[in-house]
Amino acid sequence: MGDVADKLAYFQAITGLEDADLCTEILAAHNWDLELAISSFTTSVNPTTHTDAPPQPHPNNHLPSAPDRQPLPQPPPGLAWKLITLPVSVISGSLGLISGAIGLGLWAAGGVLSYSLGLVGLGSAPSSSSAPLVSVPAATSEAMDFVAAFERDYGSSGPNFVGEGFMDALQRSRNSFKLLFVYLHSPDHPDTPSFCHRTLCSETIAAFVNENFVCWGGSIRASEGFKMSNSLKASRFPFCALVMAATNQRIALLQQVEGPKSSEELLVTLQRVLEESSPDLVSARLDAEERRNNMRLREEQDAAYRAALEADQARERQRREEEERLAREAAEAERKRREEEEARERAAQEAAEKQAALAKMRQEKAQSLGEEPEKGPDVTQVLVRFPNGERKERRFKSTATIQSLYDYVDSLGSLEAESYSLVSNFPRVMYGQEKLALSLKEAGLHPQASLFVEISS
Repeated sequence: MGDVADKLAYFQAITGLEDADLCTEILAAHNWDLELAISSFTTSVNPTTHTDAPPQPHPNNHLPSAPDRQPLPQPPPGLAWKLITLPVSVISGSLGLISGAIGLGLWAAGGVLSYSLGLVGLGSAPSSSSAPLVSVPAATSEAMDFVAAFERDYGSSGPNFVGEGFMDALQRSRNSFKLLFVYLHSPDHPDTPSFCHRTLCSETIAAFVNENFVCWGGSIRASEGFKMSNSLKASRFPFCALVMAATNQRIALLQQVEGPKSSEELLVTLQRVLEESSPDLVSARLDAEERRNNMRLREEQDAAYRAALEADQARERQRREEEERLAREAAEAERKRREEEEARERAAQEAAEKQAALAKMRQEKAQSLGEEPEKGPDVTQVLVRFPNGERKERRFKSTATIQSLYDYVDSLGSLEAESYSLVSNFPRVMYGQEKLALSLKEAGLHPQASLFVEISS
């Protein structure tokens, strides 16, 4: 609220006062502090149910804080005979603003965004002795208090009042394609107990209202009930109204029922308004169904498009994965081929190196044997038989060692086995490592010996 004119206009909208001079005096008395002025005004003219002393009924059955008004004329024929602009505080307050005792604040739109102006609102703090564990909107708290008080005073056979704020109830009626039945409760009016017991709580009215309307009630002692009484310009009590959600912050006032009415009179009025509004409700329901069908059709088309897109993406992904798999397999096959080729090359190289080493070893051992000696008394004739039946003979000096026999066998290259022993049969003697240093003569192999090669297992 930047300037004086905005503050004055907002103060008038909140309080329902039409006298601009009086509003200016009130604001000036509070140094143009809008929050303090509204708080002072509402607490002085609209005490809540938490105060100890109840307000005195105003003469001529008028609201305690509203100026005297002339009774409203009978509504003309037709459905919506008046459009009512709701107070900003009712719209924003229904979205759950709790700002201390009574204050202003900002509230982000909740479940009834289409009705919210996003402006500052007025809320009332819950009683400290009965504060709920979970914070609830002020309007909801007031509605729940009203429902509890009504059932306590008049039983549970009356209409099923919703325990939520006016705007939430209005949205509920819009969503269910029903009219909103509004009851403003004046606890101090002498006709209130009789009207509640005999009319509202009658079996006929309660059943008809519960079946055909969304029912909301509020006490004029509470903040929202007081503001709705100003908006609907209630001049006599008991007061009922039938309203329909219009656009933005407006409602269509279809019918007001003021003063004590019998259940028969109220039922006739409700039936007439319901009959007159049926075409509009049916049209709204058909429009909503068409919108839902169109939305469902769009959703189905979007779903089909998404499914086709996902299928294309899946096929493309599968194609890429197949290509990647084939590439991996080709790379793996190439890697294995290279490894096998390298292994073959290494094996061939190792085999060649081994053969070279063996050839060198044979050559060295053959050289170590020296020339074969001629026959003589100091020469031993040795015959070696191999496992494959091959026989080799050579002469050695009798002083040659058993190791010379092994070197001779190794130099021949007739064995592929690396581990073997030289053995004589008669008697069987194995010339192993422990006898390698013995001379042929010492080993009993002179002047001749017959040995065979025994492969070690």
